[in-house]
Amino acid sequence: MKFTVARDVLAEAVSWTARALPHRPASPILAGVRISARDEELTLSSFDYEVSANSRIPASVEEPGDVLVSGRMLADIAKSLPNKPVTIELDGQKVNLLCGSFHFTLTVMPLDEYPLLPAQPEVAGTVDSTVLSQAIAQVSIAASRDDTLPLLTGVRLEIDGGRITLLATDRYRLAMRELQWEPTNPSIDSIALVKARILQDVAKSMTSGAKVELGLSADSQPGMSSLIGFTAQGRRTTSTLMDGDYPPVRRLFPEQTSIHAVCDRHELLEAVKRMSLVAERKTSVRLAFSQGQVVLEAGQGDNAQASEALAATVNGEDISTAFNPQFLIDGLSVIDADFVRFSFTHGTKPAVLTGQKKIDEGELTDFRYLLMPIRFGI
Repeated sequence: MKFTVARDVLAEAVSWTARALPHRPASPILAGVRISARDEELTLSSFDYEVSANSRIPASVEEPGDVLVSGRMLADIAKSLPNKPVTIELDGQKVNLLCGSFHFTLTVMPLDEYPLLPAQPEVAGTVDSTVLSQAIAQVSIAASRDDTLPLLTGVRLEIDGGRITLLATDRYRLAMRELQWEPTNPSIDSIALVKARILQDVAKSMTSGAKVELGLSADSQPGMSSLIGFTAQGRRTTSTLMDGDYPPVRRLFPEQTSIHAVCDRHELLEAVKRMSLVAERKTSVRLAFSQGQVVLEAGQGDNAQASEALAATVNGEDISTAFNPQFLIDGLSVIDADFVRFSFTHGTKPAVLTGQKKIDEGELTDFRYLLMPIRFGI
């Protein structure tokens, strides 16, 4: 095997493929990246039995072949090379890498022990990469990071015809985003539960292309899938899906709310960040909404304290509540609008945050963020 490839193209492809490598592989072989060279193209692959990554890039292939080398080592080397063409050649049990006057030698890993990558699931439809990336960023913040509750570390995808709904919760907040896509089958009805960290990697790496192909493999259970795949710009990622019954979280959104407050999202976000400086661990930022304003307070007793008043439009009776400051910051940060709308039924009940383009316009309901007062859990 021998090929020549542009340094920047190789470095980017290896870095992206190596992101899927496990930090603590169950077997040393899973730390490898497989390189296949043929037909003027390189295919770089990684796999840990749960997630696979596959990247294709153009190259000048002199001798076709396959090799397996340490993925992170190759990624570190590729990033350090000068901006010159890179020639890689297999020489027995060694791989020689030449770039200008630089010469590296890598040990070959046993290719016959490397597992076969899963086939890419059949394409179920396409979605705009920017829309998908934003939706994942908005919802994944609410996924649990507690591995003792594995189901809640995932994001639930509900696919119903031309609409995809993403849901995530950690029991103290709930994020839901609806988006439109282009299914190959207009009557598709499926559910998938994907680990949030995997979707976050997808969102970071597949934003350059206009469209992302989403694939789902059929499962023995109707309406469910066992494997999900994303393809865009020569990059493919697959992931096994999580098993289990996700809690019926949609019912947590109140059917009606009698109190609504609207304020500038940017001003409120910065104010909450300031309040969080004096809010000790597990203490709240308190918000008191009244006609024309919202007053924020944090800290108590002999400790540091802070307060600030902002303009707000309130419809309904005055209301006071308190939130985990980081959870509130997370929600305010991902709302894609200049104004935020709080919808309440009671100060001790969940609040629903949505966006508004203008202070006197209706709410945008494609993204909703439900937040419990700090002293309660879902």
